[in-house]
Amino acid sequence: MNNRELIDKAAAEHKLSKEQLVSILSDISTDDYLFQTADKVRQKYVGDEVHLRGLIEFSNICKCNCKYCGLRKDNHYVTRYRMDIEEIIRLASDAKEYGYKTIVLQSGEDSFFTKEKMREIISELKQMDFAITLSLGEKTYEEYKAYKEAGADRYLLRIETTDKNLYQKLHPGMSFENRIQCLKNLKELGFETGTGCLVGLPEQTIDSLAEDILFFKKLDADMIGLGPFIPSYGTPLEKETGGTLIMSLKVMALTRLLLPDINIPATTAMETLSPNGRITALQSGANVVMPNVTDDEHKKNYAIYPGKAGLNNTPEEYRKTITAKITAIGRKISQGYGFHIRQEIDPL
Repeated sequence: MNNRELIDKAAAEHKLSKEQLVSILSDISTDDYLFQTADKVRQKYVGDEVHLRGLIEFSNICKCNCKYCGLRKDNHYVTRYRMDIEEIIRLASDAKEYGYKTIVLQSGEDSFFTKEKMREIISELKQMDFAITLSLGEKTYEEYKAYKEAGADRYLLRIETTDKNLYQKLHPGMSFENRIQCLKNLKELGFETGTGCLVGLPEQTIDSLAEDILFFKKLDADMIGLGPFIPSYGTPLEKETGGTLIMSLKVMALTRLLLPDINIPATTAMETLSPNGRITALQSGANVVMPNVTDDEHKKNYAIYPGKAGLNNTPEEYRKTITAKITAIGRKISQGYGFHIRQEIDPL
């Protein structure tokens, strides 16, 4: 079976072996066919609506030292900030005015935001009729449970890589097993559970990217966020070669084929590598965009990696720009909350 036939098989059956995934990932001649097929599967299972989710990056303080991340604890070039609850609520209120139905609260692993503080924030946002996605890192079962009880709907915790040895190298003082357990806890508690990976990490192999995709399938994830590794100033990996947009799109497209009805964001990192990276992603299997609604002062300091797209646009400007781009390719902005609606999976 050649790789075009394997892509057709994945579109029809939504499964591939590790060896088959490696074969497609290694083959540049079938890239366009892969992207086109992923786009067809996206259209069949989640339709032409694009879900916009307003992103608030409320703290760039982090206790972790992940070697790839510009916000790592030991990066002393970062100007640190932490919003107060009133500021978070104000930004959410602005996002409501711009028409967002979902708020994504993202931060470094900042211990200041206790279970009680997060419950207060989540409860306030829920009263504003938002669907709420959290991306706060590794927490205890009790913390996740408190977030869910307060009204949080989704949680994004990227595995980054399923290669355990590489994971341990990149995450000093952290446990691969605990990361997996956190994802299991989130599933058990009834969160729409998201994960994802970085593509193009030093020492990462095609084999491990294939394993990542199979992990997403095994987890039965509700959303997958992935993007290229972009070396960041002030980190141990700042002089390494970054990942590519093409390989990131290939991993994303294959994820769409194996998990046809999930939500997949066209990530900011893709737009950072290419001015039309997000639109290309939307035409290759993605169906979500998360525009930043953080105020300009703080947005520039949430520097996970350099040169983030959208830094020079106000939230209102970016909403208008991305809406125009999305409608220009024949897609439409969703007016709903964008929950994962599980479909009966059948062949194309």
